[in-house]
Amino acid sequence: MDWSFLIEGKDAMCVSTDTRNLPDGCIFVALKGESFDGNTFALQALQQGASLAIVDDEQVYNSIQASGEYSVLLVENSLLALQDLARAWRRHWGKQIIGITGTNGKTTTKELMATVLNTRYKTHYTRGNLNNSIGVPLTLLQLTAEHELAIVEMGASHPGDIKELVDIAEPDCGLITNVGKAHLQGFGSFEGVMHTKAELYDYMREHGGFCFRNTDNPYLTQMAGELKTIAYTTGTMPEGTQLVGAYNSENIQAALCVGEYFGISREDGLKAIRAYVPSNNRSQRMVTERNTLIVDAYNANPTSMQAALEAFCRQQSAISQEPRAKSQCYILGAMRELGEYSHTEHQNIVNILLERKADSVFLVGDEYRETTAPYPIYSTVDELCEQLKAQPLSGCTILIKGSRSNKLEKVLPLL
Repeated sequence: MDWSFLIEGKDAMCVSTDTRNLPDGCIFVALKGESFDGNTFALQALQQGASLAIVDDEQVYNSIQASGEYSVLLVENSLLALQDLARAWRRHWGKQIIGITGTNGKTTTKELMATVLNTRYKTHYTRGNLNNSIGVPLTLLQLTAEHELAIVEMGASHPGDIKELVDIAEPDCGLITNVGKAHLQGFGSFEGVMHTKAELYDYMREHGGFCFRNTDNPYLTQMAGELKTIAYTTGTMPEGTQLVGAYNSENIQAALCVGEYFGISREDGLKAIRAYVPSNNRSQRMVTERNTLIVDAYNANPTSMQAALEAFCRQQSAISQEPRAKSQCYILGAMRELGEYSHTEHQNIVNILLERKADSVFLVGDEYRETTAPYPIYSTVDELCEQLKAQPLSGCTILIKGSRSNKLEKVLPLL
């Protein structure tokens, strides 16, 4: 569709898919889901001050059109229209976009990249975890004439997901943080993960782009092939940052590499990163009246879970040499969307805990009941909360790690 009638002469767009967040004059796009139909809210959106409603229900369209009071546009598919409008707006904006994906670390790396780039450029970047077929278009539609660069995060759980998103965002360069075991139920295998993430590289190859690549990662080397590369290495964890876990070293090095490409010195980039404070339960260190918490409970898959356990164990080995060393405790949630690999991967985590001889372990999720875990297992985090209320933990350093669906953040006030 030719969207020039909405785009021409504009420095900014305002598009919403939610009547609860609908600035005056905004364009409302009526999306459908398994349990909702935005078309039923189109009239309400217009009454609330939307300048236009984009709908894909002919009956709703005819009803609104007949009133003669509001502007409404009928399309075949509202989601595809949203994506097409976002692509058109991205082209109208016309500046450089960095696309980022990966199994682990993409959100943290995106945040660090934005922190570094914002020292010189007004950088727009994906907020929160809006990295899917709806989130990416909405991120693009937030671009304004004032923005000089953009970072667009792209998530995937099925083959073809990244191709869909790069075709919307049309990035000029890209970065894959790593590939690991996640969403195996959707991808089918680790090879399926690699193939899907490589769709970002495929786009760059086809459109004359390039990638930032960790040359220490053999999988990324295999996937990139002859694609033009700006190289960085995993390196070592710099001192003075507020990020927890040595696995963040490669996230930091990626951000510094991107910064250097755009003319920001490593010194200035590292200064910005040292001032960055993680949030959203990602790589956070929290000290309470009774315990020290390492909180990384936004997402979990076999690769990130093992990395978190290894980093925690290394940290605890150093602490154990100090006077008044705190006992180590693990609160781990189940890893989801692993399909036929679920039992094996959860057993692997249990095996690591047994090998590390953890002082105490609390497991959340029925997936652990099929393992040989000798630790208490709770079906839900609410059950664990009741246990912690009855028997509070004190004097511990606690790793809290699990998939977002576990809602492990509920235990934080009890620790």
